[in-house]
Amino acid sequence: MDLYFTTLNWNETSFPIAATDTGLCYVGALNEPRDLFSDWARKQLPRADLIEDPRIMQPYQEQLVEYLNGTRTHFSLPLHLIGTPFQLEVWNALCQIPYGVTATYSDIAERIYRPSATRAVGTAISKNRVLIVVPCHRIIGKKGDLTGYWGGLNMKRKLLEIERVSSSKLPFH
Repeated sequence: MDLYFTTLNWNETSFPIAATDTGLCYVGALNEPRDLFSDWARKQLPRADLIEDPRIMQPYQEQLVEYLNGTRTHFSLPLHLIGTPFQLEVWNALCQIPYGVTATYSDIAERIYRPSATRAVGTAISKNRVLIVVPCHRIIGKKGDLTGYWGGLNMKRKLLEIERVSSSKLPFH
């Protein structure tokens, strides 16, 4: 299997993105060091050949830049999510949260018919490595506070600002 990657540059930030022939499998944090991506790739796809190829990654870059510029509210790219069945279930539920809307960990637990699995949902969300596209930035605390985010709270805040999320937005159900 080949794993194609490039660095997406946007404004004064950059982050790694990667895809297999099946679809996008990695969107890193803003200004993430390349070795974090390399470590993830070696662990998750140990037999993959890493190939830096901006041309193959161009469609992914275009949609991500459109989102970051505030002109795209929905992604239409193929995904290759790498995780356990439970993680995939949680990440698919995240993909159902509409643009500009937030949800809580317990909302996701209820959405996947496991209302007592809030902590497990949080752990699964923390393992998401397709940031932005699998919108874990839309998850907030029960009281409306910003909670942990693999890309850092500054990135989370920036993404929510792009979507113009305010505390008056209704959570998704």
